[in-house]
Amino acid sequence: MDFSLGDEERAIRDTARAFIRNEVMPLESEVLRRERAHQPGLRRDELRELQRKAKAFGFWGLDTPEDYGGMALPAVTQSLIWTEIGRSFVPFRFGGEADSILFEADAAQREEFLIPTIEGDRISCFAITEPGAGSDVANIRLRARRDGDDWVLNGEKTFITNGNDADFAIVVAVTDPDRRVHDGGATAFLVDRAMGWKSEPIQTMGEGGPASLVFDDVRVPHRNILGELGQGFTLGMRWIGKGRYIIPSHALGIAERALGMAIEYANTRQTFGKPIGANQAIQWMIADSETELEAARWLVLRAAWTVDTGRDPRHASSMAKLYGAGMVNRVVDRVMQIHGGMGYTRELPIERWYRQVRLLRIFEGTDEMQRLIISRDLLRGYTKLGGHLE
Repeated sequence: MDFSLGDEERAIRDTARAFIRNEVMPLESEVLRRERAHQPGLRRDELRELQRKAKAFGFWGLDTPEDYGGMALPAVTQSLIWTEIGRSFVPFRFGGEADSILFEADAAQREEFLIPTIEGDRISCFAITEPGAGSDVANIRLRARRDGDDWVLNGEKTFITNGNDADFAIVVAVTDPDRRVHDGGATAFLVDRAMGWKSEPIQTMGEGGPASLVFDDVRVPHRNILGELGQGFTLGMRWIGKGRYIIPSHALGIAERALGMAIEYANTRQTFGKPIGANQAIQWMIADSETELEAARWLVLRAAWTVDTGRDPRHASSMAKLYGAGMVNRVVDRVMQIHGGMGYTRELPIERWYRQVRLLRIFEGTDEMQRLIISRDLLRGYTKLGGHLE
């Protein structure tokens, strides 16, 4: 059993780490200043410029097939890169990506939606969550009614990431009310903003924010169905599933950076004539954080490995999402405690992380939903105790 990284994995990770350190981290002071002034931390043109620099480094389309100019990296390698991205709070991501389910597009849709998204000329959002259907996505109500060669959409989506900036939305709507949503009753549509849907920002405790999307008699051509009629729920679950190992991968980077700050502070901050790191209370917080961080790291890498080996990743990904999201919340809380009053100010990024990571326990599957999935898999015999070693 070998727990070490391969040479290629290590080289890619180290290159990503160097890019984040040299190109992204220097922007942190300005990002904090802007956010204190209630401005976006990173403008769209600045993000595009960073992505162009990253492309010169060789990072473009981590998950995008090579046929579309991407890297098509294995899940483990993607996980390692997302950990590096998490080391900085600058809202950066590598370019050349598109929602995974957009690759279900037909030839015409690829030209209109997929390729411009990969190239960064268009922004998409994925809209499945509704006011009455968060974790229970099978309860969606936004209706699409057939009218000749069009479908007419009416309803609302909420908490949609990129909803305020998106040029088009991938909208999952009920197309057959006589069938259950997860049994062919829902369909995914590609809906341009120009077709008439409107968005409203939702203020949250974090930076940036999601949006509510309102569809009032929005007409969508039948040719804009993504995939097949009745395939909406399946596509939606595929979209959500990927985030369940990417999200805790990102959390690892946050926790590592924050814990590193706590260790440095504990070695330099003195009280009563000695560094605060000499106090057992501080030592235990650091020890607990490192132990939980290491445990989360292996849960996340195992989930990604499960994807790469062609196994069903749902059980492993749910455990990684559940534990990784909880871990980073506990670590950041301890790091703030170690920094005392300074950690609570907006001069340091700790309070920003404190607000940011709280979302990780909610979106793309709450803690409670992950526990439901994990326990159900065991109770119904879908998986065995002992995991992949059995």
